[in-house]
Amino acid sequence: MRVQTSSRAQILRELHFRCQALAANDNRGFKQEFEELNEVGKDLPTRAGDSGANREKNRYPYILPYDHCRVRLSIQNSHPHTDYINANFVPGGGSERDFICTQGPMHSTMADFWRMVWEQNVRIIVMVTALRHKDILLCDKYWPLERGTVHHGLIQVTTVTRKQGPDYFITTINLRQRDCPADRMITHYYYPSWPDRGIPKDSFSLCVFTNHVRQHLESIPRLGPAVVHCSAGVGRSGTFVSLLWLMQLCARGIQPDIRAAVEDLRLHRMWMVQNLEQYIFVHWCLLQWLSGGAGGSSACSPQIQGASSNINHHIQDQPHSSSGWGDRTARRRHRRHRQKPPPDPPQSTIQQILHPGNLLRRLLPSSSLFNPSSHTS
Repeated sequence: MRVQTSSRAQILRELHFRCQALAANDNRGFKQEFEELNEVGKDLPTRAGDSGANREKNRYPYILPYDHCRVRLSIQNSHPHTDYINANFVPGGGSERDFICTQGPMHSTMADFWRMVWEQNVRIIVMVTALRHKDILLCDKYWPLERGTVHHGLIQVTTVTRKQGPDYFITTINLRQRDCPADRMITHYYYPSWPDRGIPKDSFSLCVFTNHVRQHLESIPRLGPAVVHCSAGVGRSGTFVSLLWLMQLCARGIQPDIRAAVEDLRLHRMWMVQNLEQYIFVHWCLLQWLSGGAGGSSACSPQIQGASSNINHHIQDQPHSSSGWGDRTARRRHRRHRQKPPPDPPQSTIQQILHPGNLLRRLLPSSSLFNPSSHTS
């Protein structure tokens, strides 16, 4: 079955009208959609992360990976709990394992992080957090910032080159496993200006960064998933993956369904796109990118100034929502919720979640189904 595609102008026009409608009456449509996503995934079990043997491996005790799609490491020395890392496979347009979203590595989990990168054949890492915010440690430094070599467990990590973009850094890293003659080259994208609560101040900057990563992903063989992390691996990571995924859809002429994308991500990792501010921001960034900013083609773009400025105004008026880990009330609520782990959902429920027909990526079939002349990039 051939998938109907649209021009960039058509996609932009429809998204423009939809965003205008959602932003009306003090963002009532955005608020309603986001509230409807609140319950998505909450009944999915997180028993591995909840277990006593693994609790110290979680940066935040209330942000845990879902069992059905958690990344499993190889078991070390016959110790069963050595397969655990706070990370989930999430979809991104091609399969259920296009990305790995994970927490920022801690000092005690750096070896596990690099073991995951090696075992999953990862070639791109995207880091959308600073290492610190004032006195708060958000992510431990797990790679050499300048040229040099460090060892984490069996993995040797060597920074080869480091280039600075407008608001981000691109580092080439050589990985070598002990007793393994082969090495691998990893590209590490570091976007430190995204605050730990809320959204980047410069949407154009994030669009440029995301589009750069998108083009890189599409230019290399799909050897393994790309790793995306912030501090907890949910809010900023989910926002980045959502935007990149939707860019991929639009670049192939497919109308984006932002709500469906976020719902799908939340079935794979909790709290992806964590607050209303981030949810609205995804729409604004996609509008900006489609209108010709950050790699979009402006030749076919209708005027969207009214919609974009309206959405941007609402974003700026929103108070900075807590990202979860800084909100004591949320922590207390979550602790009460986690005192009694929910029962495992029926197997049929898991099968429904994982069935490709129930996921948004069904809208992005192989390129052979498309008319090449209808593509935009």
